[in-house]
Parts: sequence; C-alpha cells; structure tokens
Amino acid sequence: MKKSLSRDNIWIKEPEEHDFPAAQDYLELLFEPELAKKTVDKLKKAPTITKKSKDILRASKLPLLPESNIHVKENLKKVLKNKKLSPILLVRGQNELIIADGYHRLCCSYYLTEDLEVPCRLV
Repeated sequence: MKKSLSRDNIWIKEPEEHDFPAAQDYLELLFEPELAKKTVDKLKKAPTITKKSKDILRASKLPLLPESNIHVKENLKKVLKNKKLSPILLVRGQNELIIADGYHRLCCSYYLTEDLEVPCRLV
C-alpha cells in the first residue's frame, strides 16, 4: 500500500468546516476563550501548507498513538476505502507545537508512511 500513497490520494485540500469548532474547543482548554477564538479565526485564513508527519509529531512532543486506538483505526479504514482525511490544524506554542485538531489523523498518516507530506494550517 505504501507505494500508492500520495498526499493527493489521502488528504483533501482544505480543512472541513467542523474541524474549526473542534479546534476551538480544544484550544479553550489551553487559552482564554477569546484567544482561542482569535487563533481559530487565524487558522481559517491561513494558507494550507505541508509538513512531514514525523516532524509534526516530534514538534508536538506528543506520543504516537497505537494503531489499535479506535480513532486511528477508523482513519486507517477510511484511507483504505479511498476516503480522504482533512488537513491538520496546528498552533505554535511556547516550546512545542499544539495540534488543535487532527491528532488521530496525524497518527494514522504516520502509520501509512512517516515521510508523507501532510497538509496543515499553521499559525
């Protein structure tokens, strides 16, 4: 399967609309609600760029979730069914990258191939 993987057959080009409220809910745990909202507004306007899954994971300092994780597993199944994943929403923190939305999609991507370019929004 790895040979047939490309950014274009795994990822859609733009985040889905429901990704932004999910990111805001998460960011409100880290920031005051107004700052979380402003950050999400910036994510909505940011261009979609690409970064390698292994680099995003390292910068976030989060552990790679196991393939058996229910959400990772669901995303892997989605890719096998030729359904595309939504780009990841990222925020630069003080000393680490914050994955505002898409942690499970990132882990899924890593299991597919850690060198694959992952579409993301970064603010």
